[in-house]
Amino acid sequence: MTRELYLQRDQPPGVPPLALDGERTLPDVPEENYWFQRHVAVYEWVAAQVGGLRVIDMASGEGYGSDLLARHAASVVGVEANPDAFEHARLRYVRPNLRFERSMVEVYAEPCDAIVLLQTIEHLHDPDAVLEHFKAMLAPGGVVFVSTPNVLTLAPPGAERSGNPWHVREYRPEEFRALCAAHFARVDLRGLFHARRLAVHQVAIERLGWDAIHRRLRLTKRFYDWFVPAIAPRDFALRGGDLERALDLVAALRP
Repeated sequence: MTRELYLQRDQPPGVPPLALDGERTLPDVPEENYWFQRHVAVYEWVAAQVGGLRVIDMASGEGYGSDLLARHAASVVGVEANPDAFEHARLRYVRPNLRFERSMVEVYAEPCDAIVLLQTIEHLHDPDAVLEHFKAMLAPGGVVFVSTPNVLTLAPPGAERSGNPWHVREYRPEEFRALCAAHFARVDLRGLFHARRLAVHQVAIERLGWDAIHRRLRLTKRFYDWFVPAIAPRDFALRGGDLERALDLVAALRP
């Protein structure tokens, strides 16, 4: 079954479900839960740092991240170009301090204290221009949060890049750091790693041959039907060091 056939489940009345097409992750799709929680873990880390700030969530997608940020920030604007995702977010996530605007990250401009661009810079044709655009929007003391997949762990072993057709460029840690440092004086770069049960699962696969074992026992579907929906943000950890093994690269940028 291709990802295009997966639809969000159990949406509120009047909110059209979105289809999983590979361009963005979605909540309410059990099979997608690993990728969704991987995104939520970073949004939660950002949310803890934007209390009382005016935040713009660029390329806000389905809207779950903007909603999460709005629980802490003074105000949040979710900016999304896709008409279906924009309409879904506008209808589903309603808070007094949250609104959604349909626009492109390259052109939307509004003074703010923080900008969030998660898992999107790899989609952009001119990331340098976008980072300069963001810097011009920031109030004094402002910060830009950017994340991107680490191509070293995203791509198959030995491949230069993954097969994701939506990605224009995928970054190694040193390449991502250089891109950020070309536009911001202060670059705090961290990696997202597996923690808790995902770390145990990774060891089981890499050292104990768990993939071969569950196939021989014919447990694969039953195991992952239980395991994937149970993944939570606490199964990921953000930290510095050994960025070549990081799943995602996460930067806090200050002029």
